[in-house]
Amino acid sequence: MVRLLLRAVVFLASAALGLLAASALLDGFEVHPSGFVVAVLVFALAQSVLAPFIAKMANRYAPAFLGGIGLLSAFVALLLASTLTDGLTIEGVSTWVLASLVVWLVTALATFFLPFLVLREKRRGDGGARPAAQPA
Repeated sequence: MVRLLLRAVVFLASAALGLLAASALLDGFEVHPSGFVVAVLVFALAQSVLAPFIAKMANRYAPAFLGGIGLLSAFVALLLASTLTDGLTIEGVSTWVLASLVVWLVTALATFFLPFLVLREKRRGDGGARPAAQPA
């Protein structure tokens, strides 16, 4: 249960970081504070549902596209988050393409590195410094 909760927190945090990074880097990508949480939730939910579905379809009908599954699911999740919420606005074709790339890259990196950071902080909180070895 703790593992599932940790994975959910990491996934939501990585989605938030991806959207914030795209907002900071791209002029036509705007995250609205009033709808940020809803946009993150919609994006993360869409991404978690779409990635396996798109991978299965690509594996069956177009195996050559398996490498681009993350990019495609990021694009579709961005499309859903911008359409279904008021928290995300994306303008321009180049912004859509670059936003998909930035969000995919940042979420992938965050999903990889955040568990290490969380575990490191947990270890620090469990007892702080390790006791010194006793001399013999």
